[in-house]
Amino acid sequence: MGGIDKGLADFLGKPMVVHVIDRLQPQVNEIFINANREIERYRTFGLTVIQDEINGFAGPLAGLHAGIKAASSPYVLTAPCDSPILPLDLASRMMKAIIASKASIAIAKTGSQLHPVFSLTPVSALASLEKYLNGGGRKMEAWQKSMPCVEVAFDDSPLAFSNINTTGELKELETLAQAPGT
Repeated sequence: MGGIDKGLADFLGKPMVVHVIDRLQPQVNEIFINANREIERYRTFGLTVIQDEINGFAGPLAGLHAGIKAASSPYVLTAPCDSPILPLDLASRMMKAIIASKASIAIAKTGSQLHPVFSLTPVSALASLEKYLNGGGRKMEAWQKSMPCVEVAFDDSPLAFSNINTTGELKELETLAQAPGT
């Protein structure tokens, strides 16, 4: 991404993180931004910015850990900043799946592809998560699968889970997002 923090990269005229915030705000009670650099820039979006507390780069699990510790709700919904067209019903579909299946964690899925960073996790899972992280675990999906989890199909929204890692992928998603019927 040319050295820019992905969440701050421009997508259709505004930073990707703003698209994510706009899509999540009607779905949840509170939003935190997990960032470990560009902290002041992320604060300009008017939300609480939380940083990883886990030493060393623990990836998305460290962000989940920070989110669980900061949350005032019984569940934490996670979504990466580089997926600017996430589903407008992500939270409700995840919660419905948890209730129907009596699982602890819901994970988004399109086709046979799991998207573990799009998840709904109970804050009561904190002890399990800390044990996994303290033991050196770093794979989000591996930890999630150690708990009762349900995979939630979003086959009707495959573009929503596009993971942007290059400027080429960003431009391609912009083109697809502007196509009629998207």
